[in-house]
Amino acid sequence: MATSLKWLNTLDCTLHTIRFIKHHYLLILALGLVAAFGRIIQLKAFGPVSPLSFTLLEIVIESSRILLFLYVLGLSNIKSGILKTLHLFTDKRGRKQTWLAALRTIRARWFALLINLGMFACIALLFNLFIDHIAYQTCLLLTLKDHQVVAQQSSAWTVILFFKNLSVIPFTIVFEVLFLLWLTNRLPKSLT
Repeated sequence: MATSLKWLNTLDCTLHTIRFIKHHYLLILALGLVAAFGRIIQLKAFGPVSPLSFTLLEIVIESSRILLFLYVLGLSNIKSGILKTLHLFTDKRGRKQTWLAALRTIRARWFALLINLGMFACIALLFNLFIDHIAYQTCLLLTLKDHQVVAQQSSAWTVILFFKNLSVIPFTIVFEVLFLLWLTNRLPKSLT
């Protein structure tokens, strides 16, 4: 029993990531859908795209990712995430203390750091393998083309990038932000 609790404490950053996604799934999904549809439109899944439209879509896609970053950094409060970002660039003393806290965490919890990064890599790999399977081993793209949902010239990348924007990219953003908070000892014990 004590051993399993020790492992759970070692995986706390990964577990926080999963809990955060679970509690804020609808917002994360909505921002992922914005990015996913923007990306497949850029890939001409629905027909030709002008250079101006392509650029505007890129702004929308990146804005959705920045909003997700700020939302997670503020622990479900975008305003707090913005203030933390501004604080990082304006408070020189605080920045130094943050770096020192991160170095102390790395020294004290290096094993947990490696385990969390390893677990993240495994989960991301599984997401990517599943997405590749959907794109290359199923008839999803052919069905979408047959029902004229996507253009005939659409490639497997349409499916791949759609699902990546819904899964592995948001997961990565949430994990990276919570990992930075974990490194600097600013990750609360429980997330809601």
